[in-house]
Amino acid sequence: MLDFFISPAMAQDAGGAGGGMAQIIMLVGFVLIFYFLLWRPQAKRAKQHRELVGGLSKGDEVVIGGGLLGRITKVGDDFITLEIADNTEVNVQKSAVANVLPKGTIKSI
Repeated sequence: MLDFFISPAMAQDAGGAGGGMAQIIMLVGFVLIFYFLLWRPQAKRAKQHRELVGGLSKGDEVVIGGGLLGRITKVGDDFITLEIADNTEVNVQKSAVANVLPKGTIKSI
């Protein structure tokens, strides 16, 4: 009674070899899309941030991730000291620096 299913099943199994190649091509396509749209741009941003953090020096005016604006008064290995107001200094991690501002941006400190 179920003998009519055997013939299409055998035919489908015999034609499956070409489908394997299509799956490999699709997998490679997904890997390339992932690389060019996600991994490569993120690696580029991380490299730029490492260069930014590595180039920090005393007197630079910076903004940290939380929006705090200040002038660097001391640079250590992992931390910097920011002057955020007259006689007010805070220590923050170097990695928290989001951007270096042009000189003269902060006028009131």
